[in-house]
Amino acid sequence: MTLRAFKYLSPFIIYAGSFRALNVTGFEVWLPLIYAFAVIPLIELLLKPDASNLSAAEEELARKNPYYDVLLYAVVVLQYLALYMFLRGLTYDHLSTADIAGRISVMGLLCGVFGINVGHELGHRVNRFEQTLAQALLLTSLYMHFFIEHNKGHHKRVATPEDPSSARFGEAVYPFYFRTIFFSYLSAWEIANKDTRKAGHAAFSLFNPMIIFQLIQAALIAGIVLYFGWLTAVYFLCCHHWYPAAGNG
Repeated sequence: MTLRAFKYLSPFIIYAGSFRALNVTGFEVWLPLIYAFAVIPLIELLLKPDASNLSAAEEELARKNPYYDVLLYAVVVLQYLALYMFLRGLTYDHLSTADIAGRISVMGLLCGVFGINVGHELGHRVNRFEQTLAQALLLTSLYMHFFIEHNKGHHKRVATPEDPSSARFGEAVYPFYFRTIFFSYLSAWEIANKDTRKAGHAAFSLFNPMIIFQLIQAALIAGIVLYFGWLTAVYFLCCHHWYPAAGNG
């Protein structure tokens, strides 16, 4: 295994720390967040960037190397394991307010790093199996509409005023954050409605993937309420308040 390939394991450092954080209390709960938002940016400031790309031959070899695909598939299993540990811990562990806030933030970090980013990558694949995995990951982030809007909207309108996922010239980060989340969701509905009508079906029907996505997400929340209680479901919803814009690129 080359060093170039090995570096793709580095995000699992965040996962390992996050999994640990979901099973402990105190300051250690916050360590994955410190690593992600302080240590990594500091390292990037100190290390000289490598602007080189793979050669054509290396790119072809990488495309045929199953190692990269296995890593992506493993993320799906690990993400759902972390989600279960998060839900179980908040339901049965005796936690302080700081511990609860820390675990919510850590799970939110995983939803962004793995739920959206890896879902983003798998969503670009062309076979049904990998696209289903992408949707499964986006489900953990309650962001399934990204599968529609990113591929059928953002890619066609990138860097234009019509693209809610592209920041406008001079736009501050927080106005962009709220704009991209709200209008990306509306854009996904617009695209799905148009495609459903084009296929000869009513927009308000089970042929509309956006309606299917809403039902799946509602079923997940209902299942959490049923098995872990309404308060844990509220904590789960709180995970999804700060990461999505990072995955919209």
